[in-house]
Amino acid sequence: MVLLIFGAVSSFGGAVLAIVFNGAGVPLEHLADTPFSTFLLPGLVLGVIVGGTQLGAAVGLLMRRQWALLVAAVAGFGMLIWNFVELAIIGYSWLQSVYFALGVFELALVLALLGIAPAIASMWEPTIRGRSKKQTTQADASAAES
Repeated sequence: MVLLIFGAVSSFGGAVLAIVFNGAGVPLEHLADTPFSTFLLPGLVLGVIVGGTQLGAAVGLLMRRQWALLVAAVAGFGMLIWNFVELAIIGYSWLQSVYFALGVFELALVLALLGIAPAIASMWEPTIRGRSKKQTTQADASAAES
């Protein structure tokens, strides 16, 4: 959830910089071969779509809603898509590596929480009655055999 909140806050911050400060130092020449003449529309997309899905997933997880992992996956993919498009339009910045990693990590955690990549989830899973999940599973399997 912390990753999603970080993604939401930084997306909203980036949107403010894009909309209010017209790119905050990013030259308008980067938009020359695009359909955009200002950073208004990209800023709105960053804030509303990218930041909104990040925030929606964080709220959903906090409230333990069934749809939260779906929204978290959409948020992770949205972050990756934003990075690919930004890379194609304005070129590389080291921040794109940070946010690309954020999107990949969010997706990896979704897969782990869904049980598709259980090794990742086991790193965050608390022990059950003083035993690890592996020990508990082995004990349950032994009990089932007898």
